[in-house]
Amino acid sequence: MAGPNERLEAGRAVRRQLLGDDYVDKSAATAWSFASPFTDLMTEFAWGTIWTRPGLSHRDRSLLNIGILAALNRDEDLTTHLGLAVKNGLTLAEIQEAILQIGVYCGGPAGIAILRCARKAFDQLGIEVDDEALTPHPRP
Repeated sequence: MAGPNERLEAGRAVRRQLLGDDYVDKSAATAWSFASPFTDLMTEFAWGTIWTRPGLSHRDRSLLNIGILAALNRDEDLTTHLGLAVKNGLTLAEIQEAILQIGVYCGGPAGIAILRCARKAFDQLGIEVDDEALTPHPRP
């Protein structure tokens, strides 16, 4: 079993791998020293313990996070994780389906909020949403 320092380093590595150098470097440049212990704790446990587990793919973890963050009304993190979901292989059609389900189970305001976050995330990634991108493809 990995020790705390190994989990923290693994968390830093997977966070950088998934979110990218630009995101991580910008976050580090604006970090508040008072928050450093909490940031390390979250990096160790969220990224270094959960995101490195073999039981779910990064894609599946992204889908779960979209629903969780929408339900908790955490728009800034939701925008980040919507972009990460695309990078982790979720299609726009799958994200759209998730938004529909979230809207039904979490309520219309949550659905509207996630749509705003999706637009922002897709704009940040330079993704043009068109009818072809939203055509569901049959699942195997």
